[in-house]
Amino acid sequence: METDFAVELGPDDETLEIPWADPESGLKYHDLKRHSELLSNIEEACRFPELREFLAALNSVSSMFETAKCDVWSSTEMSAEDEIFGAAHKFGSYVDFLFSEETSCCSFPEHEKFARDLVQLLKRAPEIPALAEFLIRRGYYHLRNETQESFYITFYLFGYGDDEPQARQRWAIALKLVENAIKQVCAH
Repeated sequence: METDFAVELGPDDETLEIPWADPESGLKYHDLKRHSELLSNIEEACRFPELREFLAALNSVSSMFETAKCDVWSSTEMSAEDEIFGAAHKFGSYVDFLFSEETSCCSFPEHEKFARDLVQLLKRAPEIPALAEFLIRRGYYHLRNETQESFYITFYLFGYGDDEPQARQRWAIALKLVENAIKQVCAH
């Protein structure tokens, strides 16, 4: 699996506000960490059991993380970085997640160390046609009447294959590898 991390903290880089809501689509933030029953409100988690399992693991009581946003898609459009896989299809997702504990979610060094350790562990994972990228970004958390600036990680994952089912299968395998790697990094 190809994997890397980057830092995106520039003025034009994406940020995340929690809680968030999109009035146009009706989509909104669900606090899955404190209300696991809301997982059934996440359309992507209902359609893709692999993602549901990943979200449940990251939001579990024993996890030091919680999730904020996600999406899943399939495509035949390949970028230059996709060409190394020589595939006709890719199956992709992203999950925005953050440290649950307030001190950790505000610590850039903790995010950077976690991302670096996770990427190093994943580089030792079995070779499969998949790409995982972790982007450290700035977040804004609205608590009561104040806004707290902190950080979060956007995790992109792509599985590649000759057709959509094969790409999805490789994505699912890679998603499980990342879930297990996160647990291992957190255990140290």
